[in-house]
Amino acid sequence: MSLLLELRYPTVGELESSARELAARRPALCAVRQVGLSRGGRPLHLLSVGHGPRAVLVVAGAHANEPTGGPTLLSLAERVLHEPELRADTSWHLLLCADPDGASLHVTPAPRTLFDYHLGFFRPAGPEQPEWSPSLLPPDRLPPETRALTALIDELRPYLQVTLHGTDLGGSWVQLTRDIPGLAEPFAKSAAELNIPVETSASDAAGWPASGPGIHVMPDPGADSAYPSLPDDARHSTWYHAHRYGGLTAVVEVPMWASDLVDDPSPHPAPAAALRDLAGRLLLDARQVERVLAEALPRLPGPDGPLLRAAKWALDLVPGLAADWTRGSPPDTSVAYVGSVDAFGRRLPLRAAAMLLRVLMEADDRAAPRLEGIVALWSEAFAERFKARWVPLEDQVEHQSRTVVAAALHARGRGV
Repeated sequence: MSLLLELRYPTVGELESSARELAARRPALCAVRQVGLSRGGRPLHLLSVGHGPRAVLVVAGAHANEPTGGPTLLSLAERVLHEPELRADTSWHLLLCADPDGASLHVTPAPRTLFDYHLGFFRPAGPEQPEWSPSLLPPDRLPPETRALTALIDELRPYLQVTLHGTDLGGSWVQLTRDIPGLAEPFAKSAAELNIPVETSASDAAGWPASGPGIHVMPDPGADSAYPSLPDDARHSTWYHAHRYGGLTAVVEVPMWASDLVDDPSPHPAPAAALRDLAGRLLLDARQVERVLAEALPRLPGPDGPLLRAAKWALDLVPGLAADWTRGSPPDTSVAYVGSVDAFGRRLPLRAAAMLLRVLMEADDRAAPRLEGIVALWSEAFAERFKARWVPLEDQVEHQSRTVVAAALHARGRGV
């Protein structure tokens, strides 16, 4: 685990090399195989540990800008090898990176600040994301990464799929397609031991029932969405593909930078007014980016590449999302929820600006210095508003790994 000791995020190639070294060291228990190809022709590799009849599938790298999952898989593989009880009746299957093309475009080897992080930022447009594309595209247009992932679920029929996600700034939380009784306690204990805040009202799970602090259970298909303008729907993502085999999916989120302002469950004194203000700021920020885009676009070579497609996708979400926020606040709106919306509202135009900046810098466009100033200012303001503190990479990995193991054991009714 030398990559962890160096406190940096490994590349997909380094993950694959580490997985092959592990398989060579323990060939009776480990194997690496290719399970698909990306749109760009990059291989998708699966590391399997153990031979138990029941399968757990763990997916890393579904979002290019969330790099913690890769090293978590390496840590998890080592843990399963060293704790025989974890593989007594279970085989563990670890997809090293669901989107290697996206990972090749997001560059955060060792970010020191949020500005560093955004200088190398990339997150694909929704239809190009492996897990989300089924909620946005017809079956005949799904990208090969999505087809490889669903084929893997069809093959393994896992009783639990875990997908490893993360947030740039905030707290930790878990999203479940069905509840896992008992998970809340070990999740909260791990977060407390590692000084990672629990995001009690994540905007990603607005309106969802909670089975414990930070444990959010997705509502049944057909339930109203808190943000109806957003085109993607988790209930039509690959997360639900495991249900056809009686399984479920857990999405484990962990922050790179923590904020102790996201775990306050007390009622917000004026949520409707606060959300209107946040919607207004979101629109103003997006317009700044749109003005730069409109000015520079005639000078940019076509066709649009993945960075520009993603920036435009993010900007297109803004008007509807702002309208969603001004329609009213959920019942019993907490301080934590308003804080999570505040972070979401800062994040969306900042990401669009960061990706557009990379396009402008590559084109040596004259608008790049002005946009770089905006990205720097917004990154600093985001960190200052939420009192950001870096979560050591080994703590991000440890918390995510512990939560995966706890989910696997509790989903089997075994506890920890």
